Amino acid sequence: MEVVPSIESYAGPKKDKYVWLKWTMAALIAVLNGYAAVMMYASGEWVFALLDLVVVSVGLYVFMNKKTYAHRYIFPGVAGMVVFIIFPLAYTIGIAFTNYSGSNLLSLEQARDYHLKKTYKVAGGEFDFTLLGGENNQFQLLLQQDDQSFISQPLTLSNNKARELAVREGRVHDEPQVVQLQPLNGEAIDQVAPIRAIVDHRTHLSALDLVLPDGNIHLTLSSLRKFAAQKQLYTQLVDGVVLKSGVMIKDSNLLRDNQSGELMLPNGDTGFYQYIDAEGHFVGKGIAPGFVVSVGWKNFMRIMTDPGIQGPFMQIFVWTVIFSACSVAFTLAIGMVLACLVQWEQLKGRGFYRVMLILPYAIPAFISILVFKGLFNQNFGEINLFLEAAFGIKPDWYTNPFLAKVMILIVNTWLGYPYMMILCMGLLKAIPEDLYEASAMDGAGPVQNFFKITVPLLMKPLTPLLIASFAFNFNNFVLIQLLTNGAPDIIGATTPAGTTDLLVSYTYRIAFQGSGGQDYGLASAIATAIFLIVGALALLNLKLSKADKQL
Repeated sequence: MEVVPSIESYAGPKKDKYVWLKWTMAALIAVLNGYAAVMMYASGEWVFALLDLVVVSVGLYVFMNKKTYAHRYIFPGVAGMVVFIIFPLAYTIGIAFTNYSGSNLLSLEQARDYHLKKTYKVAGGEFDFTLLGGENNQFQLLLQQDDQSFISQPLTLSNNKARELAVREGRVHDEPQVVQLQPLNGEAIDQVAPIRAIVDHRTHLSALDLVLPDGNIHLTLSSLRKFAAQKQLYTQLVDGVVLKSGVMIKDSNLLRDNQSGELMLPNGDTGFYQYIDAEGHFVGKGIAPGFVVSVGWKNFMRIMTDPGIQGPFMQIFVWTVIFSACSVAFTLAIGMVLACLVQWEQLKGRGFYRVMLILPYAIPAFISILVFKGLFNQNFGEINLFLEAAFGIKPDWYTNPFLAKVMILIVNTWLGYPYMMILCMGLLKAIPEDLYEASAMDGAGPVQNFFKITVPLLMKPLTPLLIASFAFNFNNFVLIQLLTNGAPDIIGATTPAGTTDLLVSYTYRIAFQGSGGQDYGLASAIATAIFLIVGALALLNLKLSKADKQL
């Protein structure tokens, strides 16, 4: 009986020799990724920290355990799929259930801290200031207002990064540093520091509380050139407060407006701080910036119930399906016919024709799209100039919805037929010549051979590729963005939507080009719907193709 040596027997001596190196690298990777995870968690990105820990921990287990030796070859591919496909998809679906948008980007704690940093001006006015000195980070502040001038004692200012690091590590408390000012009595003015020095030390300058000689006026930094008398707009009431109605409110996020005396709390439904009345009910509009909260199925319900979204969404969805199906059909038809022609043995110069017909595929798509954008220009494009000279017509390619869609299909067919032609050229060589010889003996012509032999034999191997082409065109963002940018617009839509938009470009415009601010939550809901639609259509096509094979 022959004994087959195991993999470990081949790697035994060398493996033991370099085992220390393997463990050292594993420990180094673990430490570095652990530090990265801690930093991500400290910055509030706990989702990415968790992803980093899971992927790296599983990777170390797979590569360091003898029992999982075979899995180490497939782990990089699985890890890449998790990081670049599954995680972004899950993250997008998660955002779809929130109010994440251009006005709701922060967490509740970040929004509260932002409000606590707001100030309002009080009696005392503004003072122009000049930064003096600069050697060894030693500076003096010179403040001037009308005929008054005040100067500080020499201060040691740290730059922005050093200050932020010191605050983060707890070596310096992020509290106002009180600096007493003295009248300028003819002292010689030191070297004036450049504006760049103010920018580099702005974080520390913002933490200064300058006190005028009378002790009654406090000044804080209001701009790169001014200190002003101002006070904190909001105060955090950690111990709570009793309202006039007798209602007791104790919330660590409770803030008091120092100007009006009103109270405000975070509204978990809207994601904004709002003022409250004597009964503790929210009144008025939310105070920006807002924070991210869960809204449940609200974004999905907006797609189905809001007329300003539902109408454009269904219109764009129908056009997306038509565009994808027509693109596949047109490119397949033209590519298959041209593949048959360039394979025709009696055609002279077949190599030249092949090269020329494949050229559109070799040229970057965005260049071809921009060239066609110029050719279809309604006033100066060569296509309209020819049509006007020959037939006296001047089509409105970019303002007429139907013509704009026709133009898009023409351009996409030009870009896509070489791919189909290359596929068909390769598959045609797999068709036995005996079939055509037998067909010729029965008196069949080229057209009959094409529809009775070529097309049926090509369609079966092409079906998975046609499904992939359909999915690609379903999300063909570059073509729409560069050629029409979705124009002409759909009248009455409450979101940025165009008649030539595909669902993917519609999602992009909602996320980044909305007039009311970027609505990432709604865009994520539409992206989730796109994923479900494309997945369902792909499964349907696969089932239909399997049914055809069974028949």
